[in-house]
Amino acid sequence: MTQILVVEDNPMNMELAVDLLETYGYEITPAEDGFKALERVKGTKFDLILLDMQLPGMDGPEVLEKLKADPATSAVPVVALTAHAMSGDAARFMEAGCAGYISKPIDVHQFKSEVAQYIK
Repeated sequence: MTQILVVEDNPMNMELAVDLLETYGYEITPAEDGFKALERVKGTKFDLILLDMQLPGMDGPEVLEKLKADPATSAVPVVALTAHAMSGDAARFMEAGCAGYISKPIDVHQFKSEVAQYIK
């Protein structure tokens, strides 16, 4: 079964993402911040990581940098899941190592196909 790590500090956004992804048949592991995300990747091989870019304590770009620097997680596609909708943000996240970008609020009609395109 496809394993997805969802890193999101907003409880409502987390609940929506997890509910949708589980409905699509994915196995989901939640992490409320970057520190928990880095703990969770130590014990599980994920097929995809959805990463909020605005997190407390350790922001998304810092988490991404650590994931890409670790040989155990460097090949896992990381998709920015963020409300950053400013011009150039998607390109900046891609340059930092993200495989893609999904903007919030989540479009429930497109989310399934958006996520599916990043799973090998």
